[in-house]
Amino acid sequence: MLAALAELQSLTAAPQRSDETASLKWVRQSHRYPVWRTSHPFVAGVAVRVICYFPPEQPDTVVVALFAADKATMGDVFYDSVGARADASIDRWYRQMKDKP
Repeated sequence: MLAALAELQSLTAAPQRSDETASLKWVRQSHRYPVWRTSHPFVAGVAVRVICYFPPEQPDTVVVALFAADKATMGDVFYDSVGARADASIDRWYRQMKDKP
């Protein structure tokens, strides 16, 4: 998990769809906002994902929209609902940012 967060921190710009790597991929199931997922080398029975959003108006910001610590047991259910859940989290983040002085 720390390696995934370190990779996000090391980015110098928001990724583009052509920038996918083994550990950072665009989530095709995203809806309103383009979101990305981190991944890690295979470990049997473990699948950790961080779903993140890169707001275009804040190029040095990464919004962690969702975190799945036990995605292995959820399977496709996680990705089937990731778009709607990420949208709600990102909307909430925008509201919080709007309310800041």
